[in-house]
Amino acid sequence: MAYKETHNRFTDAWLRLVRWRERHIKENRFIYLLALVVGVLCGFAAQLLKFLIHAISGFLNAHVSATSANFSYLIYPVVGILIVTLFVKYVVKDNISHGVTRVLYAISQRKSRLKKKNCYASLVASSITIGFGGSVGAEGPIVFTGAAIGSNIGQAFRLSPKILMILVGCGAAAGIAGIFRAPIAGMLFTLEVLMIDFTGATVMPLLISSISGATVAYVLEGYDAEFFFAQSEPFMTRKIPYAILLGIVTGFVSLYFTRMMMMMEGVFRKIKHSWMKIMMGGVVLAGLIFLFPPLYGEGYGAINNLLEGNAGTIVDGSIFYVDRDSVWFIALYIGLIILTKAFATSATNGAGGVGGTFAPSLFVGAMTGFLFAFALNNLDVGIDISNKNFALMGMAGVMAGVMHAPLMAIFLTAEMTGGYELFLPLLIVSCLSYMTIKLFIPYSIYSIRLAQKGELMTNEKDQAVLTLLKIDNLIETDCHVVHPEMTLKEMVDVIAESHRNIFPVTDANGTLAGIVLLDDIRNIMFRPDLYRKMTVSRFMSMPPARIEVSDSMEKVMKTFDNTNAWNLPVVENGKYVGLVSKSKIFNSYRRVLRHYSDD
Repeated sequence: MAYKETHNRFTDAWLRLVRWRERHIKENRFIYLLALVVGVLCGFAAQLLKFLIHAISGFLNAHVSATSANFSYLIYPVVGILIVTLFVKYVVKDNISHGVTRVLYAISQRKSRLKKKNCYASLVASSITIGFGGSVGAEGPIVFTGAAIGSNIGQAFRLSPKILMILVGCGAAAGIAGIFRAPIAGMLFTLEVLMIDFTGATVMPLLISSISGATVAYVLEGYDAEFFFAQSEPFMTRKIPYAILLGIVTGFVSLYFTRMMMMMEGVFRKIKHSWMKIMMGGVVLAGLIFLFPPLYGEGYGAINNLLEGNAGTIVDGSIFYVDRDSVWFIALYIGLIILTKAFATSATNGAGGVGGTFAPSLFVGAMTGFLFAFALNNLDVGIDISNKNFALMGMAGVMAGVMHAPLMAIFLTAEMTGGYELFLPLLIVSCLSYMTIKLFIPYSIYSIRLAQKGELMTNEKDQAVLTLLKIDNLIETDCHVVHPEMTLKEMVDVIAESHRNIFPVTDANGTLAGIVLLDDIRNIMFRPDLYRKMTVSRFMSMPPARIEVSDSMEKVMKTFDNTNAWNLPVVENGKYVGLVSKSKIFNSYRRVLRHYSDD
């Protein structure tokens, strides 16, 4: 009883605070304060996630040998996935995989509303997944966590969906900024990947959150870059052709990584039994990590070794340790790691682990850039190419291609390594990689799932507004339904009671048989001699098209454009549901566009 009374008093006090805010502080000003709060909270969440991952991984790998195979790698990933599966099934009781995709779905389809449990669920699950060796990244989960924090704070203050969307972006930006200490990249991630509209109303809150999240990281971790990188070999203009070639190579590597991830995701989706998924994914993941230890976790240790010029350490802890001095074996080993990373990442997520593809794209990029330079140097092409410079450029290239975010890739790579001297080649590689993959795949690895279903809201306002409209809300059911066996007299009686000029025709089972347009029977409806002779089946016509309840608004509008119709029937499995009119769509479109465009 005491708890209930305390809860009620707290609720009443909170509602008074919310009402006071609504009376005294305008929504578009209040958002700046909330952006600061969201940024600080997400900064701490990012630091907590990194601490948990390092603590678990450090504890499990305290006795790992660098000079021999580690059979514990055959056990750790399976145990981690099993723990996470039980946690998600019995504690979370919700699907929390593909964090960035779920944030995009919330923005596009759920008015930016995320559940309270999302504020902690991904953080816990991903720390266990990655700590035990899951070959995924922490950035997707921290984006999901940050977005949930922003969404729930906005919901607590009863803010509009438009402001909720900005706060979701603030949380995502602060999460990226906090985990990488990269505030500019955090903001660009929200604009390019989450596709939050770039307006005066969004830029300042995003900047405030990004800076706040990064500041928390600097205070707790210091000012050292995420990856150690010392610029010892300046990039010369005569190496630009090689940067161009690397951009194209990373574009195709991004294409391979994206398509392989989608293919493997489809394979695991077909497996209905969760224990079979755990066994299949766990075996694939454990086997790959045993053969290629750099696939363990995020792989940032391997990236640092490459940036420091220690290529031989790539085989540490594997059964191939004895071959660490063989140049071409090292090249082959790195090439196999690039090819198998997509399998390891998809096996982790497919088996039930929780993690993102952000870190894997960085990892594959670093390996690709390093291998590119390493191979050219050993082939003696006549020019010395810096392995670590090209590893850095490769990181930006693959990230830009996989995420379709070249600006974010450039600034993130520069911010987390301090490699600002390489800005020109980073620009070249990122842009060419993005242009290359764009020829084959129009969407990022995060948005392609939603785009295929017509559920993706983009930066294009026309497309965004169509995504926000729902066919369910536009169906009109005020039309009188007639039947094929009805006489013309009965049809005239129905017309007398109706205010519409279109009449759906259905059979006894409710299946749409056709339509009757008032203009089509105007010449016979005043002829009493035909009242008993003619039936609806003789003068009804087929509609120019039918709309399925499940159709996206983009498809609905294309149907209207192709048919030049003003009214079309809506069916579900052939059964008549109602009508949708172009005029109602236009009215709803204008209303949503006005709200969406209002700064």
